[in-house]
Amino acid sequence: MSVQDRAGSAAGRAGNSDGLEHLARVGLVAYGLVHVLIAWLALQLAWGRAGEQADQSRALATLAEQPLGEPLLWVLGIGLVALALWQAAEILRWRHGWSASGKARTTAVEKTVKAAAKAVVYTALAVLAIRFATGGGQSGGGSQQQAAAGVFGWPAGRWLVGAAGLVVVGVAVYLVHKGLTKRFLEEIDLSDCSASARRLVTRLGQVGFPAKGVALGLVGGLLVWAAVTFDPAKASGLDGALQAVLTAPAGPVLLTLIAVGIAAFGAYCFVRARYPERT
Repeated sequence: MSVQDRAGSAAGRAGNSDGLEHLARVGLVAYGLVHVLIAWLALQLAWGRAGEQADQSRALATLAEQPLGEPLLWVLGIGLVALALWQAAEILRWRHGWSASGKARTTAVEKTVKAAAKAVVYTALAVLAIRFATGGGQSGGGSQQQAAAGVFGWPAGRWLVGAAGLVVVGVAVYLVHKGLTKRFLEEIDLSDCSASARRLVTRLGQVGFPAKGVALGLVGGLLVWAAVTFDPAKASGLDGALQAVLTAPAGPVLLTLIAVGIAAFGAYCFVRARYPERT
């Protein structure tokens, strides 16, 4: 057995660990909860609470303000770390397929890229949750602008910001397509669930993935616009994207629809934690 095969086998055993699987389920619930909180904040923004922020930082800050918020944030952080480790195991499991050819290689590369992207997202959220649990988190809309301003100072920084925006837009298009075509059903094993449960999962995914894609597309569009105008203030993240929706004609209604969709994605994560991943 080659080194790559042994690594893939070890990764498979790690990914199939009962302990890690249970923690990953907690992480999926945590991921869903963050989206439900963002949806609630977006609804407040849409209907009367001017200046309300609606992003991941504010969602976790809201959770930190609740009774037992600190221990709950620790549970969320640990669960999200488990999700990140789960995706790291997926990277190792599919890495050996890179040396294959044809469709097998394409599948391995696609699975590896997806797992790496998810691992980064889960790790970032885990760090944010733990920072709030330890009292070091800050809610605010300036972090994205600060990051963009820093990148603008790099050689070709303006192009890097624009490229990042295009990548985010690409991910957004993929999520919309994934929801509309029901491709998310390829990732979850529903063979043992009832017909009503299968319909529920399908409807949540059909609503949730496109809504999350629209929100991400707005974020990516703001990044691209920041690069075009050479203005880091335009790179205002999810909160800025939702604020922009609010200023559009029928903005509160549009923002409400996006909020409902984001809540549906959160509910999909809750249900997703109940069922195993299809292999």
